Amino acid sequence: MKLRNTIIASLISLSPFAAGAQVIDNTLSYKNINSDRYFRLNYENDFFAATDKYYTQGIHLELVAPWVANFPLSKLLVHPRYSYIRYGIGLEHEGYTPTSISDPNKRIGDRPYAGCFFLKTFSIAIDSVHRQRFSTAINTGVIGQAAGGMEMQTAIHRWLNNITPHGWPNQIHNDAIVNYQVDYEKQLVHAGKIFSLDAEGMARAGTLSDKAGIGTTLMFGYFDSPFSGAQASGSNFRIYAYEHPGFNFIGYDATMQGGLFDRTSPYTIPSGDIERVTFENRFGFVVVYRRLYLEYFQSYLSSEFKTGDYHVWGGVQIAVGL
Repeated sequence: MKLRNTIIASLISLSPFAAGAQVIDNTLSYKNINSDRYFRLNYENDFFAATDKYYTQGIHLELVAPWVANFPLSKLLVHPRYSYIRYGIGLEHEGYTPTSISDPNKRIGDRPYAGCFFLKTFSIAIDSVHRQRFSTAINTGVIGQAAGGMEMQTAIHRWLNNITPHGWPNQIHNDAIVNYQVDYEKQLVHAGKIFSLDAEGMARAGTLSDKAGIGTTLMFGYFDSPFSGAQASGSNFRIYAYEHPGFNFIGYDATMQGGLFDRTSPYTIPSGDIERVTFENRFGFVVVYRRLYLEYFQSYLSSEFKTGDYHVWGGVQIAVGL
C-alpha cells in the first residue's frame, strides 16, 4: 500500500509540468510487458531526429496493477471476457509546435501550437487460446493553456540554453478532453519466442481525436509472446526488435483544428486542409533483464495537413516490474 501511494503521488506531482492527440499507444503488442504489476516511463522527443517542430515532445507515466480494476473510470472500460486482463492508469502530456518557434506571429499554413494533458485509464484483455488482444482506453483532461505546454518548453529550452519559443500565445485555447479508444490485435504467424506477426485495427472517438487505423506488428529476436497472459518465466534475458507500420484515417484532430467547444483559438488549420489518410511507421529495439525493460525507437509520420511535411521523432522507454 505504501509503494502504491508513493507511485500515485509521483504521478500527480508531475501533472503541472507534463505536454495529445494520443500519439503514445502503450497497450499494443509491441509495448507488451508480461506482468500485471509494473511502472513505466515513456519519453518521446523529435530531438532524437534532430528537429524541433510538429509533435515535439510526449511524456507518459503509467502504473499497471490489479487494484486499478476498482478505479471509478475502469468501470467504463468495455472488454471481452478473455482469460487474462490487465488494468492500468497513466498521465500523458504532449506538445505540438510549428516549424519555427522563434516567430511570435501566427504562422498561417503551419501547425498550431498545442499542449494536452490527460489521465489515461486502460485495460488489456488477452485470449491466449485464439491469440488475440483487445485494449480499451478512456482519456480525460484538457487541451490548451491549462496543459502547461508553453511553460514546459520554455523551461526546457532555458535549461539547454536553446532558442526561446515566442509563439505560444497563439496556441489552441482551453477545452475539455474526453476520448475513448479500442484496439484489436490478432496474431497471424508465430514461431515460438523468436518471431511474431499480427494485424491490428483501431477506432477512436471523442473531443480530442476522431480516427480509425489499421496496421501490423512484426517482432523478431527472443521475447515473451504478447498473446500469452502468463507471467514471464525461464531466462531472465530478452532482446528483440519490432516494426509497426500502419495507416490512419482522420476525422478530427483538436491539436490542429481547435477544441470541440471553444472555437476562439487564434489560429487553426481548416478542415479542408487536413490530410485524411496518413502513414506511420515505428521501429524499436528492446532489452529486458529480469524486472527491467529498456526500449529505444524511431517513428515516422507522413504529412498531417496539405501545407505540412513528414515528421520523424524518437524516444526511450523504461519499465520496472513491481
